[in-house]
Amino acid sequence: MTTYILIFILLLLAELIYFRIADKFNIIDKPNERSSHTSIVLRGGGIIFLIGAWVWSAFFGFEYPWFLAGLTLVAGVSFVDDVHSLPDSVRLVAQFAAAAMAFYQLGMLHWQMWWIVLVALIVYVGATNIINFMDGINGITAGYSLAVLAPLAIVNVRLQQSDVDLSLIYSTMIAAVVFCLFNFRPKGKARCFAGDVGSIGIAFIMLFLLGRVIMQTGDITWLIFLLVYGVDGCFTIVHRIMLHENLGEAHRKHAFQIMANELRIGHVKVSLLYMGLQLVVSLGFIYVCPDSVLWHWGYLIVALAVLGMVYVWFMKRYYHLHEEYLASLKS
Repeated sequence: MTTYILIFILLLLAELIYFRIADKFNIIDKPNERSSHTSIVLRGGGIIFLIGAWVWSAFFGFEYPWFLAGLTLVAGVSFVDDVHSLPDSVRLVAQFAAAAMAFYQLGMLHWQMWWIVLVALIVYVGATNIINFMDGINGITAGYSLAVLAPLAIVNVRLQQSDVDLSLIYSTMIAAVVFCLFNFRPKGKARCFAGDVGSIGIAFIMLFLLGRVIMQTGDITWLIFLLVYGVDGCFTIVHRIMLHENLGEAHRKHAFQIMANELRIGHVKVSLLYMGLQLVVSLGFIYVCPDSVLWHWGYLIVALAVLGMVYVWFMKRYYHLHEEYLASLKS
């Protein structure tokens, strides 16, 4: 316990020091017509997740050097992109290289099954970017991360995973709590935003931890711990394809953005809703669903169908408000 208290203090100090650096070098997020905020806020506070991983390694030993190297690469490139925009190709190369490092750490780089590894890499990078897309309102990145990490901790205890994995989960949760102190606030009151360095960084960590569980159990359905983000992110991509939009352009068509912007629901309330939904799904998967692959797949399919229908219903009922907003911009 003393170690984790010390980690909390160190990360809190690190975040406060970063604020001074960001303020001095003008690392800020300026609102535009696509934003869900209206004031200038410091960007890149999510670097605390990368710092947290290094602090964890310093305290508990550098048990996962390739994971740490991959995280440093992808978060470092994302931070540079937060300060000065980089080409998509540079970001993607860094993300695939970092994912390959994570796979090597997980023992997944079996070249005799290269096509499976390739598909897995694409899924890993795609999931990382979907989590990145889901950032945009106060509290949602760190709050949702806590809703993923807490069930992961429970599963690691039940599966008797190594103490190294649990210490990484707990340290990352501490980093998320530190970030929440400055971001999980009502609209207009956040001290900082995560930036790509934060959302990409925490995505990389969560996917690595999920990969550890999947590799031990041979059960890919543990990805259900990311289902709420997955439904909103993937369905929004499909929606934008149907609208013939450029997927590379910024937008605010996610369900959580429409809640926060068009429906004027508070950022904290929306973030808590997403946290609550994911916790219900994950804890039901752990405690209610029988422990068999068949039941796991059945639970996943039913949960996916229910959340998918809720998403479609929500968009049919409220998307017209976003269209009215877009029309107002043109006029």
